[in-house]
Amino acid sequence: MINKPLAFRVRPNNLDDVVGQEECKKFLYSLKNNNSLVNMVFYGPPGTGKTTLAYAFAKTLNIHSIYLNATIDKKENLEYAFKEATNLSPSIVIIDEIHRLDKGKQDLLLPHLENGDFYIIGCTTANPYVSLNPAIRSRTKLINISFLKKEDIYSFLKKVVSSDELIKNKKIEDDVLKHIASISGGDMRYALNQLEVISLSFSSSHNITLKDVKEINIQANYLADKNEDEHYNTVSAMQKSIRGSQVDAAIYYLAKLLEGGDLEGCIRRLLVSAYEDIGLANPEAVNRCYHACETALKVGLPEAYIPLSFSIIDLALSPKSKSATYAIEKARNSLDNNPRPVREYLFLHQDNLNIEERYDYSNPSIWPILEYMPEGMENETFYIPSETGKYERALKERYEQLKKNKRFTSVKEARKSLN
Repeated sequence: MINKPLAFRVRPNNLDDVVGQEECKKFLYSLKNNNSLVNMVFYGPPGTGKTTLAYAFAKTLNIHSIYLNATIDKKENLEYAFKEATNLSPSIVIIDEIHRLDKGKQDLLLPHLENGDFYIIGCTTANPYVSLNPAIRSRTKLINISFLKKEDIYSFLKKVVSSDELIKNKKIEDDVLKHIASISGGDMRYALNQLEVISLSFSSSHNITLKDVKEINIQANYLADKNEDEHYNTVSAMQKSIRGSQVDAAIYYLAKLLEGGDLEGCIRRLLVSAYEDIGLANPEAVNRCYHACETALKVGLPEAYIPLSFSIIDLALSPKSKSATYAIEKARNSLDNNPRPVREYLFLHQDNLNIEERYDYSNPSIWPILEYMPEGMENETFYIPSETGKYERALKERYEQLKKNKRFTSVKEARKSLN
């Protein structure tokens, strides 16, 4: 008979045995001590104990619980489970991947939450403020479950190697457990899976050392799945590190994203960062970034690390200017609040204007003295130059010189002023 996975065999049966997540456990103990229950959604990264906490809490309370998975359980399964939970009240219905409940399943659940027929504990890796139906979100307490500390993972692994029937006869050195905890990235399930792989790779008589583990090529958990929140957190951290000119942090987050395999997503963010944060302070660095990204796409992974690392360092250590970003944001805001029509002499077709009032395509001298802003916006300013780079300092000088020009709202009058 094939054994159940280690992570399943050692799942805690009560809150006392759950490691980490002290804030959440404190709240759950307060519910127990006050003989109370509320609907809850546990959200956070994979392998941090969301479903384990839900199970352990139900068993600690010693009340009936039912497990459902919103991804695989059909409507009929939910109907049956909700009826059972209502008949055996008080009950807790644990719903994994709760953000994946479709409209039909939500319609089944919501009346029960309204009537208090049973309590739910939803579990999800997605951000509930974005992914969860507002009707469900408003009826639940949202509890963030964070990454576990490596010390918590290490202490649980120590307990496992001395208690699990299939592992306790193996000789595993303490450095191995510390190494697993260190590379697990706060994910207990990942740590337990690695421990199981290691224990199955050697006989009971073999003393498993850190050297053995490195030889079987156990991979670190990079926590960069491109469909999970941690990926987007890493993308955000990379851009903020570039903006904050901390080159080593930016390089670290680049490595993390690329180890997760999202080359195209990483390139998109890098290009946006170049134009948004470096911009006019160093346009050549922006151009170099574009070419580095094109090269990375052509060579693919793993060689793409090299041109992208080149660009990350270039961007992080470049002077920064968000003036172009701020300018377009201000213009869009003005457009939203007070849209204005284009002046007639700027129309594409100006047949309704006297020839003397039409835009003069053949006279470059007139172009810098015409007014291009809509009527009533002549004194609006969107672009505020930065002085962090040599190029934009030159732009600022030219910009301020042009602002001294008297601008005419009549082509005829502008032409006259040149005579």
